[in-house]
Amino acid sequence: MPTRKGISVHPLCCRTVGTSVESSGRTTAAFFDLDKTIISKSSTLAFAPSFYRLGLISRTKAVRGAWAQVAFRLTGASHSRMERVRDQVSDLCRGWDAERIAQIVTDNLASVIKPHVYAEARDLVAHHLSEGHDVLIVSTSGQEIVGPIGAMLGACAVIATRLEVADGHYTGAMEFYAYGQAKADRVRELAAQRGYRLADCFAYSDSVTDLPLLELVGRPRVVNPDRALRKVARSRDWPVLSFSSFCQTPTYALSSQETDQTAPGM
Repeated sequence: MPTRKGISVHPLCCRTVGTSVESSGRTTAAFFDLDKTIISKSSTLAFAPSFYRLGLISRTKAVRGAWAQVAFRLTGASHSRMERVRDQVSDLCRGWDAERIAQIVTDNLASVIKPHVYAEARDLVAHHLSEGHDVLIVSTSGQEIVGPIGAMLGACAVIATRLEVADGHYTGAMEFYAYGQAKADRVRELAAQRGYRLADCFAYSDSVTDLPLLELVGRPRVVNPDRALRKVARSRDWPVLSFSSFCQTPTYALSSQETDQTAPGM
């Protein structure tokens, strides 16, 4: 897979991570955060029950994962919580077989992730694709999780956290942490590589930790924002989207007037 300065981008074809980062010829892209933006929960913590059933983690750690999921839903991704999750994931995965984890994610995607995809987000991704925009998922979760989710949704590429693998097993080291400013830096690099005009691009996120990414593009949108991000959005008159539906006929709710032509109803 391609890397640059320890950072990877994963173009997708169906459910397979490819190797090309060539320009698509499109100048507009939509960058989506994943957790609480496209799906209602933490994609990493969502697989804790699957890992427990297969003997990868203890019952205690599975229960802790469930409580962490509740906390994430209620309070979002604060900086301190994300730092703790980073350290815990690195330690927890040490020694795991990387190919086995990828297979577990693929096998359980339909039951673990698909029911929690916001219908509004799925519809919005489809709208961007129909408009001829590239759609990319930029997530702090690991590439083994984000890649298959991106493929399921039709994204052309993902930027995700990458854990170091040696002899087919995770070492516990983290090669790239797709978080905060690092997300924005990688998006800027990718825009230069592919010819995106950032002033015409969209970004969607729920968390103030993604402020650098939102500030990078010309069309930022906040989705179910945490308190800090909502305050920023109000002060800058950014559109605020409310996603809550998991049905097949999504609707949108905006708390500020949208002036650009984006998805229907926006």
